[in-house]
Amino acid sequence: MVNLLNSSSLPLIGVTTWHQQNAKGIQQICVSESYIEALILAGACPIALPVGIPDMAASDLLQKLDGIVFAGGGDVHPKAFQQESHPAAYGVDLSRDQLELALIKQTVASKKPFLGICRGLQVINVALGGSLIIDIPTFKPEALQHDFSATQPRDYLAHQVKIAPSSFLAKIYQNEMILVNSFHHQAIDRLAPDLLVVAWAPDGIIEAVELMDHPFGIAVQWHPECLVADQATRALFSTFVKYTEEVSHRG
Repeated sequence: MVNLLNSSSLPLIGVTTWHQQNAKGIQQICVSESYIEALILAGACPIALPVGIPDMAASDLLQKLDGIVFAGGGDVHPKAFQQESHPAAYGVDLSRDQLELALIKQTVASKKPFLGICRGLQVINVALGGSLIIDIPTFKPEALQHDFSATQPRDYLAHQVKIAPSSFLAKIYQNEMILVNSFHHQAIDRLAPDLLVVAWAPDGIIEAVELMDHPFGIAVQWHPECLVADQATRALFSTFVKYTEEVSHRG
């Protein structure tokens, strides 16, 4: 493992966070340790980005970062993509939406590398002008089961994903068919104009996108941070970190 205390030149990668109440009802700002561990393993210094910081502070912080991970979590509020609320929606956090929607636009404009994971893929699509399927079981009843949150461990391989052979993601994984975990009930509906679909589940649900004309702009619907025992998955994080290092060196 990388010794962060003795490494002054590691790329700084922000990781988005969320609100959560502990057993005593105290509001906390959280991030899953698996994101932190995956980035450290790949040779980066992760920085948790607290929900609720002012927009100006977030912009200043982004300038100091070499890249950003838009992490998983609860649902994006439907009003962000002109839809009505749905009973299946959970974990909606307007302050998180506000921060991430602004950060995504600034990250894209600044050409900083980013990686979106699960909710991260969804909020990136919304920020860039797309929309979401609010609840797959309701609106796509013919689809596979995609949410195994209540029944399976985080490294459970739920289904296959087909990767477009010409994509950057295929070069990273060195494979056009992989197995992934799955813990989501929403998915991309209308694709944002600047995004390119590069992976699909067997039922056609979009599983990964890339941002065109961007140094490293990839978002996946699964949770690779829980699958770093797999060499190809580690390559996703190490490639991401490599591109953030280039940003760091330019700075």
